[in-house]
Amino acid sequence: MITTIKNSILTAEIKHFGAELISLKTNLNKEYIWEGNPNFWGKHSPILFPIVGTLKNNSFHHNGMEYHLSRHGFARDMEFELINTTENSATFSIQSSDETLKVYPFEFELQLIYTLDKNNLSIAYKVINKGKYTMPFAIGAHPAFALPNQFENYSIAFEKEEPLEYYLLEDDLISNNTKQLEVHNKQIPLTYELFENDALIFKALQSNSLTILENEIPILRVHFKDFPSLGIWTKMNAPFLCIEPWFGYSDTNENSGNLLEKESVQILKADETFHSKFSIEIL
Repeated sequence: MITTIKNSILTAEIKHFGAELISLKTNLNKEYIWEGNPNFWGKHSPILFPIVGTLKNNSFHHNGMEYHLSRHGFARDMEFELINTTENSATFSIQSSDETLKVYPFEFELQLIYTLDKNNLSIAYKVINKGKYTMPFAIGAHPAFALPNQFENYSIAFEKEEPLEYYLLEDDLISNNTKQLEVHNKQIPLTYELFENDALIFKALQSNSLTILENEIPILRVHFKDFPSLGIWTKMNAPFLCIEPWFGYSDTNENSGNLLEKESVQILKADETFHSKFSIEIL
């Protein structure tokens, strides 16, 4: 099933499977979300929960038991329930079940709230610990933006002047090796060579937004003030760019396997609720 929300400027479509944003168009029918061509990457904007990235050996231990979680977790592969909708907003929910407890032994509810306001789409996350014990988790976004013209016509601009040191992945885990992006006037031209070693992973940024420009003209901006970390990714020769605000990232080889000790993990006490949101502004 697909739910559509709209206002006088934008129309968004959200697939109930994964509560995944699959389209964001202007009233002039210009599409900003990647089409999901499986020849490159068959997703559009998956939700990453209860982990972001990859666990060492795809596993963790808790209370003497070992559990296995695949890359980016299971929420993106679950059917969400639509629990509230208006013309310009929609709220989706999943809850822990016998199946999720086999791989992630914590009781939770996850809500995604999509809201259109003028030329902005906000995507809010709400994580509720419904169990009796402390709950470790990570959560992140993975929207892919369509870049239909020549990739080198595009650039990205960070909100602030800052040293842009990113971490390299090795076998899907974060290594201790870093590189620094060369920035000119806060802008970085896009080339596929930037992504030869997979995603660019920033553990911490001062910038609260990132802008995509086409031929020096800004076309959209992602605002992620609430999120401490960021991934930027594409596939070789693919006509899209993912801008991924995160709470959390992949393990390193030094990880103990205890989620409660994981670098960048979020901790919710019993009955506590976590809130965050990011937004996509069409320029």
